[in-house]
Amino acid sequence: MSVLSLVLIALLSIGVLLLYNRLVRLRNQVRAAWADIDVQLTRRRDLVPQLVAAVKAYAAHEQALLQNVTELRTQASQLHSPAQLGEVESALERSLARLLALQEQYPDLKASANFLQLQRDLVEVEEHLQYARRFYNGAVRDYNDAVQRFPDLMIARAFGFELAEFYQAQPGERHAVKAQIGSVR
Repeated sequence: MSVLSLVLIALLSIGVLLLYNRLVRLRNQVRAAWADIDVQLTRRRDLVPQLVAAVKAYAAHEQALLQNVTELRTQASQLHSPAQLGEVESALERSLARLLALQEQYPDLKASANFLQLQRDLVEVEEHLQYARRFYNGAVRDYNDAVQRFPDLMIARAFGFELAEFYQAQPGERHAVKAQIGSVR
């Protein structure tokens, strides 16, 4: 083998190594971004039992809504796929919004310091979730671009790098929500 052949093989090996390491970094960024979303979703799910307990004290006849929120929380804690979890979390968000709207019907609930603190905590978690979802989708976009772009795709296919799922809004979330004063059901 000539020196030129050895140099070309070395350069090619270095190129493959760099592309592989770049794909690993992007895949890990997607995983870390998903973990950030999972942390926020867990924080929100941890607030649900406290919120349900606070509402139960004031609105005992809202049992169906409280049951729905509890069931959705349980479902959400068992899912890991961004697409499936997105559906359940969207339903949970809608149910939590209805639960928070109960304060208009129950003045004592609206005045409860515990309920108000839980409401603030949920708003904070929702803000963090919005950021985490945007970051995650940006990481997925960068990763998927790399997996599909030449010459990266050759390395991606050879080493089993697959496309990642985007966290997508559900059909009901894409349109503005109409507020109805006096009706939460």
